[in-house]
Amino acid sequence: MRILYCGDIVGRSGRDAVIKRIPELRRDLALDFVIVNGENAAAGFGITSRICAEFYEAGVDAIVLGNHAWDQRETQAYIQSDPKLLRPLNYPKGTPGRGAAVFTTPRGRKILVAQVMGRVFMDPLDDPFAGIEAELAKHRLGPGAGLDAIVVDIHGEATSEKMAMGHFLDGRVSLVCGTHSHVPTADAQILPGGTAYQTDAGMCGDYNSVIGMDKAEPIHRFLRKVANGRFEPANGEATLCAVFVETDEKTGLASRIVPIRLGGRLAQATL
Repeated sequence: MRILYCGDIVGRSGRDAVIKRIPELRRDLALDFVIVNGENAAAGFGITSRICAEFYEAGVDAIVLGNHAWDQRETQAYIQSDPKLLRPLNYPKGTPGRGAAVFTTPRGRKILVAQVMGRVFMDPLDDPFAGIEAELAKHRLGPGAGLDAIVVDIHGEATSEKMAMGHFLDGRVSLVCGTHSHVPTADAQILPGGTAYQTDAGMCGDYNSVIGMDKAEPIHRFLRKVANGRFEPANGEATLCAVFVETDEKTGLASRIVPIRLGGRLAQATL
């Protein structure tokens, strides 16, 4: 399978980049499945049903969230009716929505997408390692076992926790990719057991910013330690940051991982 995973989409600039680029990427890279992190898509905070519809129309197959999952009031109700929208699976029992789902591509391939949220410097949710272990107990990777690919997003602050998750799942999933920091890391690799890994995919947003936000307010808060206004997304041209992964048809493990960066200020990278 050929899979594209796009990092955190920040504000209108990031949305516009994804909506513009995904159709051409699906065509040029012959993609089977596209996943995006949409937790910052609505003016930097959360997501709405309208934005989800725009992403699906552009060719996105699944959307994952994170610690900003509930910033838009409508999401708690909407997520129940949208099987393509996932939140971290290690939220407590009874939290609306789901943290993992199996999708079927037009070619009949099956892919499990799951998200966990880290606990280091983040909200103290349930154990992400135990949570993903319980989910994987229900599934096995490999066409003969029913799944052609498994993708796990770890939404977290600490690079150590993300790397630990990658090695914990090595050999059992196709891709482990981190989100949340909005900064693409330079460690794309295939781990010894065959799992593709990158600590953070980066963001789809304007990099003439402070992690996607207009620079003035974050700088003021660092200098004065008080707020001067609201955080607002930067609206310059966005860089689409993503990870491309190709899996082996027989095992479901990764045969290739390539960082993708298109548009905006960052050095461009593609296949």
